[in-house]
Amino acid sequence: MTNLFGHSVRSELLLLYVVEAIACFVAVYAILSWGIVQGVPADHGGTVAFAAAFALCSGIISGASGLYQPEAWQRARRLLAGATVAALLLLLLARLILMVVAPGQFGNAPWGSLTEVLLASAAAILLTRLGFAAAARSGFLKHRLAVVHGPEGPLAPEAEAAGDSPRHDPFEVALAIPAGGALAEALAPERLRARRIWAVVAADPASVPAAVRRRCEAAGMPVFSAAEFRERRLSRVDFEHLPEDWLATSGPRDSLLDAAARRGLDLAASLSLVLLTLPVLLLTALAIKLDSPGPVFYRQERVGRGGRVFTLLKFRSMTVDAEAGGALWASRQDPRVTRVGRLIRLTRIDEIPQVLNVLRGDMALVGPRPERPCFVEQLGRIIPHYNDRACVKPGITGWAQVNYPYGASVEDARMKLAYDLYYIRRRSLFLDLLILVATVRVVLFQEGAR
Repeated sequence: MTNLFGHSVRSELLLLYVVEAIACFVAVYAILSWGIVQGVPADHGGTVAFAAAFALCSGIISGASGLYQPEAWQRARRLLAGATVAALLLLLLARLILMVVAPGQFGNAPWGSLTEVLLASAAAILLTRLGFAAAARSGFLKHRLAVVHGPEGPLAPEAEAAGDSPRHDPFEVALAIPAGGALAEALAPERLRARRIWAVVAADPASVPAAVRRRCEAAGMPVFSAAEFRERRLSRVDFEHLPEDWLATSGPRDSLLDAAARRGLDLAASLSLVLLTLPVLLLTALAIKLDSPGPVFYRQERVGRGGRVFTLLKFRSMTVDAEAGGALWASRQDPRVTRVGRLIRLTRIDEIPQVLNVLRGDMALVGPRPERPCFVEQLGRIIPHYNDRACVKPGITGWAQVNYPYGASVEDARMKLAYDLYYIRRRSLFLDLLILVATVRVVLFQEGAR
């Protein structure tokens, strides 16, 4: 795991992105420089700029298409769908990059030449993936752990909890050390290096003396408690063991610059989204009006930052009497959903009007999903730290939304809270951008929609 701006990123995926970007750059630069692409004159400066921009963006497109998800490579249909979406997005992106980076050189390049660029980059990415698959099968990409067991018995990282099959599990226990004993000798840096240990995981952090911990960390092998390791690996928090005052010690600390940058991103992205989707919004409003009686928009009270209640705006996707009997969570194949409502819920079009809440300052693009006051009151009594979500603005999308499907039960709310508190503890613009890229995948492949 690599810590980037407070967020733990799997090292093998980061390495894969870097190697793919380099391979893509080399492939695109080579076919343009050698004159293989017809209709595009070779100019060194423009070629380098285009190849570099295309290579860097190809990884982002792959992420938005779900091609960095391990499960995508386990199902042929999902892989084909992701590759098709990535190809179409890269084709459009290539044209845009050409127009911006080198309009004089590439501005009038035929679509056929862009297809050749796309094929070259696809070949480079495929070869890279095959190489990484071979490296993974050989165990070269595994993170080897030294595990210090607690008095209650063995401690073992759970592959199932991370959603990994044993084949794709990035961790393996290479050294198991029982509780007590001569830890200083067992965790000697030279011994750990000989076993190619990446990190030490201790069931009880107090069992590792401070001097031993410092020696391990100085040698580049961090020492984690079991809870810290699970949080880094699963990207969610074990909120059951959070201290009551955790917000005061490890809560969000936005500087004025961070707050201004985040607000600027919210405004720019919201306005762009409205302009880009305006024809879709108009057609959706007309379809809702023709499909069922009632207003086009649905207004509902939600709880925002600091517990303040605001009015959330969405396209109406249910019948007007959907909650005549009181507030209910949505269910699969919910009979209250209209025909048009089912479509716009699957494609998340019903969520777009919330950009008005973002522009108004009630919400952000990224954050915990705002919940209804009655549910907040109910869940706050049952789930510890549930009300801590309100320390930041709620968002249209969030870490829980891209990692966990739609929740319609108390147990789902508990799991989503684990992801929301992870986001709050490690919030940064980098994590916000990762969430926005992952949101594209969730929308395109209708993950968790109902």
